[in-house]
Amino acid sequence: MIARISILTIALTIQTAFAQSAPANKPDLARAKQTAETVCVACHGADGNSAAATFPKIAGQHEQYLLKQLRNFKQVGDKPAERVNASMAPMVAALSDTDMQGLARYYSQQKLKPEAAKSLKTVELGQKLWRSGNAATGVPACAGCHGPAGQGIPNQYPRLAGQFADYTETQLKSFRLAERANDPNSMMRGFASRLTDAEIKAVSDYIAGLR
Repeated sequence: MIARISILTIALTIQTAFAQSAPANKPDLARAKQTAETVCVACHGADGNSAAATFPKIAGQHEQYLLKQLRNFKQVGDKPAERVNASMAPMVAALSDTDMQGLARYYSQQKLKPEAAKSLKTVELGQKLWRSGNAATGVPACAGCHGPAGQGIPNQYPRLAGQFADYTETQLKSFRLAERANDPNSMMRGFASRLTDAEIKAVSDYIAGLR
């Protein structure tokens, strides 16, 4: 019963966090497209399909998740940004909240060109972690939140399927070190802290091949 209450509490916390990211104004998609093609294109591609694993593929990502990340990258007044990133900070500095809403919706409507898993040696471990987690170390199944096929759940969990393995690996390690700390209720930091380097690499590669 206590475990069920804890899970419910976490879910409600996440729903509240994403609810706060819900678009309030009607976004200007024409302006967003122009920004994507002139500014964001350098890293993410005009359609959100980055060509380099340094930058995530954001095409087809849930609108609410994209908006939350954009807001988290931005420093407001004396309050530091919730997600620290040297590349994104100057990019969002001049964006209004309406601009960010537009970009989030624009990229959410683009078609993802997914990556593929590349390591046959780690597929079994990656699949196990995705589907079942690691009971011995208290790591839950990734699919429990992000879905069996990695599509995520709008307003709660991001889509992961088809993402660059290197990018996912970097983010998991950042969560493990608490260098990335914008996850509601410290959920990802807690899970990642129990993952080994080998587990992170295996599940990251497995995620790249999900459809």
